[in-house]
Amino acid sequence: MKKQTVRIVMLMIILLTGVFSSAATAKDKVRFAHVPWSCVTIKTEVAIHIIDALGYDATTNLLSVPIAYNALANNEADVFLGNWMPTMESIARPHFESGRVESFSPVMENAKYTLAVPSYVYEGGLQHFEDIAKYGDRLGYKIHGIEEGNDGNEVVEYMIENDLFGLGDFELVPSSEAAMLSQVRSYARNEEWIVFLGWSPHWMNYVIDMEYLAGSDERTFGENDGTADVFINIRAGFDKEQPNVARFLENYKVPIDMINVAMTMLHEQSGVSDLEAGLAWMKDNPDVYRGWLEGVETVDGRPALDVYEAALKDM
Repeated sequence: MKKQTVRIVMLMIILLTGVFSSAATAKDKVRFAHVPWSCVTIKTEVAIHIIDALGYDATTNLLSVPIAYNALANNEADVFLGNWMPTMESIARPHFESGRVESFSPVMENAKYTLAVPSYVYEGGLQHFEDIAKYGDRLGYKIHGIEEGNDGNEVVEYMIENDLFGLGDFELVPSSEAAMLSQVRSYARNEEWIVFLGWSPHWMNYVIDMEYLAGSDERTFGENDGTADVFINIRAGFDKEQPNVARFLENYKVPIDMINVAMTMLHEQSGVSDLEAGLAWMKDNPDVYRGWLEGVETVDGRPALDVYEAALKDM
C-alpha cells in the first residue's frame, strides 16, 4: 500500500512537471502566418529573427490571405504582418467583428496597391480606370492578378462582376506574383498592352518602367489612388498573453525604403534569402532596429538591444 502511494505521488509529480513545462514552453512560442508576397515575407522573417534572438520560439506558416485569417481566428496563428488596408477590408472585417482577430498597430505606412500599366501604355492613353474598357481589344479583355483568394484579385473581380468602369466584359487572370511579373516583363519587351496589379514597396518599381492608374475609389482600392497602410493583425488576446512581444510589435515600423532595397537585392543577387536581404539593410540603418527594441526585454528579462546586437554581429 505504501509503495503504491509513493508510485501515485511520483506519477502526479511527473504529470504536473510535464503540464507546467508545456505551459512554459507554450508561453515562449510565437506563431506567425505570412502570405507569398516578398514584402510580407521579408517583414516576417526579420521579426522572427529578432524574436528568436530574444529567447522565443518563433515560427511561420505560408498561407493564402483567407486561410491566414482563419488561422488567427482559430488559434492556429498569433501574428500576421500583411493586412493591407483598405483592400483587405472585405476579408478582414468579418474576423475583426467576430472578436477573434484584432488590428493591432501599423507596420508600414504610405504603401500603394492598385492597377498599373507599363509606361508606354500610359503614354498611349490608358491613365485612368475609366480608360481600361476603351482599350479592351488591345488588352485582350484581361486584367492580370496574383494568387487565388488575394484581396487585390477580389477587388478586380468585384469591378468586373458589377461592371464598374465598364469592365463587365473583362476577365481576371490569376497567377503567382513571380509569374505575373514575368508576364508583364515579357509583354513590355514587345510593347504589348497589359494591365496588372501593382504595389509599392516592390522591386517591380525599379525594373519595370510602369505607372499606376488614377481612378481608384472606396469601392475598389480605396481613395487617394490606391495609397495603403499595412497593419499587424493578431489573435485576440495575444497582446495580453505576450506583452513583451506585443511591445516589440507596436514598435515594429518598417520603412518602405527597407523593403524596396531588400527586394531589389533579392531580384538582382541569386542565392540571397529574404532574411539576409532585410538584415543587410538593417546593418546599414541601426537606428531603425534600435527603435524597434525600445522597452523590449529577452525572455529572461534582460534588455533586448544588447542581446540582439550581439546576435546580429554573428550574421
